[in-house]
Amino acid sequence: MEIEIKIPSVGESVQEAVLVQWYKKDGDTVEKDEPLFVVETDKVTLEIVAEASGILKILVSEGETVSIGTKVGTISTEADPAKEPEKAPPEKAEEAPAKEKAPPEKVEEAPAMEKDEEVQVKAEEVSVKPEPEDLRPVLSPAVRRLVAEKNIDISGIKGTGPGNRITKGDVLLYLEQTPSAKPAPAPTPATPKAKDVTPFTPESLAKPIPSKMEGVTRKPMSPIRRTIASRLLEAKHSTAMLTTFNEIDMSHTMAIRAHYKEAFKEKYGVSLGFMSFFIKACVEGLKEFPQINAFVDANDIVYHNYYHVGIAVGTGKGLVVPVIRNADMLSFAELEQAIVDYVDKIKNNRLELADLEGGTFTITNGGVFGSLLSTPILNTPQSGILGMHKIEKRPVVVDDEIIIRPMMYVALSYDHRIVDGREAVTFLVRVKECIE
Repeated sequence: MEIEIKIPSVGESVQEAVLVQWYKKDGDTVEKDEPLFVVETDKVTLEIVAEASGILKILVSEGETVSIGTKVGTISTEADPAKEPEKAPPEKAEEAPAKEKAPPEKVEEAPAMEKDEEVQVKAEEVSVKPEPEDLRPVLSPAVRRLVAEKNIDISGIKGTGPGNRITKGDVLLYLEQTPSAKPAPAPTPATPKAKDVTPFTPESLAKPIPSKMEGVTRKPMSPIRRTIASRLLEAKHSTAMLTTFNEIDMSHTMAIRAHYKEAFKEKYGVSLGFMSFFIKACVEGLKEFPQINAFVDANDIVYHNYYHVGIAVGTGKGLVVPVIRNADMLSFAELEQAIVDYVDKIKNNRLELADLEGGTFTITNGGVFGSLLSTPILNTPQSGILGMHKIEKRPVVVDDEIIIRPMMYVALSYDHRIVDGREAVTFLVRVKECIE
């Protein structure tokens, strides 16, 4: 029995997808619910799992663009067990190597004996070699040290010691009687040849250094990247986007987080982060200024009576914005859990198109990448997006005193067609008050 593998439908607006990667090869055995391949649409990246166990047959190769519902492979559930153990018998496979290893045992005996004889001969030659005259033990250690220091040729010194040996006095007398005698100059280290030295001239600095990384690489944009590009251009061309900035003292929020961090994690199973604080603060601001939670539709303004907050998450393939629905009704723990669930979905390529739709406002945190200040771009058709940034200690004035506080710059980009500057600035001040 053969089961067809087709590209599933991920939404009415998605008509085609790119088969990015097969996890298995043609003819491999697969298990039920085991990931088979990854498809990428203009909105999401999904893993497709096996519906049954069996032998995989691939019909569409990696990198091809296929329509929704296209058959890309099959799974044969009637596997032939006789094909699996077809391997070379271990006994026959080991016979040839065994025969090849046998001859070297006899051949190695003769060279081993020859090597031993050569070592003995060399040892005898070393012991028989006569020592040079100047190294023979005719000088006492003190005399040898003095001769070496003064670099003296002892052939011109007449010994007065027993057996005509040269004494230290003989060496000193020789030095007094021959004041013009100078010690031989110590050998100087050989200087490198001119051809080995590269001349350093101003002209050499002007010469361009050839690059080892020449040429270019051209790759087609992925469906997600093409969608991101078109949406960003649409936001720039179809909205009157403006940005206002403010800064927030994070002292109290950081103190609360540090105080309840362990108890929060123990009780709810998730960590208490800063994002849940900002979601709560933004919801309060959106309730006071509903036009920031609205969008322009032709000549109408559509107001939302709910608060679906999108959280921008950066991935290797592009930026995705999963939506936390009815954020005003969720607790801190539920907000943090929703973020963790979305991150897991993104890592495992399980994010669905429904997870990205219906957002009314967006929050993006560039601070996790070290951004100190930036201008976020609207996520159309929404009319507002809040940009969080890096927390950095800075000197600030509090009660006429300069003190150090952990500060964060925040930015609100908004559509000036329906949001005036007064509402935008007041909204950001309201967020600041809630956090502080």
